[in-house]
Amino acid sequence: MKLDSNSRHKAIRIALYNHKGGVGKTTLTVNIASALADKGYKVLLVDSDPQCNLTSYLFEESVVDSLLDESDTQKGRTLWSVLKPIVEAEGNYNYVSPYDTLVPHLMLLAGDIRLAEFEESLGLFWGECLQRRIRGFRGTNALSAFVNQCCHKFEIDYVFYDTGPNIGPLNRIILLDCDYFIVPVSCDLFSIRALKSLGHTLASWITDWRTITRLAPVDIYLMTGKPKFLGYIPQRFKIYGGAITRISQKYIAKLEKVIFSEIVSILRDIDEGLVDKRAHVAKLGEVKDFSTLIQQAQSEGVPLSKTTAGTAGQKEQAARAFDKIAKAIILKTL
Repeated sequence: MKLDSNSRHKAIRIALYNHKGGVGKTTLTVNIASALADKGYKVLLVDSDPQCNLTSYLFEESVVDSLLDESDTQKGRTLWSVLKPIVEAEGNYNYVSPYDTLVPHLMLLAGDIRLAEFEESLGLFWGECLQRRIRGFRGTNALSAFVNQCCHKFEIDYVFYDTGPNIGPLNRIILLDCDYFIVPVSCDLFSIRALKSLGHTLASWITDWRTITRLAPVDIYLMTGKPKFLGYIPQRFKIYGGAITRISQKYIAKLEKVIFSEIVSILRDIDEGLVDKRAHVAKLGEVKDFSTLIQQAQSEGVPLSKTTAGTAGQKEQAARAFDKIAKAIILKTL
């Protein structure tokens, strides 16, 4: 099914992105999106990581297995089902409807391990864009165009992409399609080191995309290529005696400085519009270590605040933490 219009839907597209693994991107994505859905916003989750962690979080294992088994058939409803014709040069992408989840107003475009094949093709498509070949532009923008169609059809307010822990071609098109990105960080030395290359990577992607857009036909759908830094979220830090532990406080203080020197300042150098004027308030919120709730919430396919595990107090703390982040996102994006 072709896109009815090349016009970009008003839905705000966001990725939680950090190329370092183990920073809890999927759990944060589900819980932030759920907090926005609880406020009545229509939210679309896009499981764009070939590891399918987001789909595995929200659906039972047997359901995920069935989705993957059928993705290459006429019954397929994963992102591979959508993008297979693009990869195999059979035409435009297929349209599939997103799935409803247990959370009202929250929908999911299911992931697929075969997205790795789409990612392999993206390198070729990127090169073809530089050669001004139409197939390159269509392939590079296919995921964005499909998401755009879903946003039109279901009147989506927010889109959240789940990203893998790498700087590969799939994450490149996801970030270039987003209006905003959020950096989740753990309170440790490795997260601080990883941030030092994040800003340069994004800047390179953005400047390269500017070159490609100048080569593009005037009547073709294109990603915006202007992901604005929305803020960062320190998480999984320890609490002792009702306060953040001293070691976690030390790393949180360092994170603030690195965020500004390695992301904010670098993006400002290429385009001041890529950084919010209120960037001096870059922390969107913070999420302590909810390890006792996370495993059960994932097994039940629900946000931390709605799991059967833990105490009422713990679930209330989780609800407050993600509600604060959702309010900050609304304030900065609407």
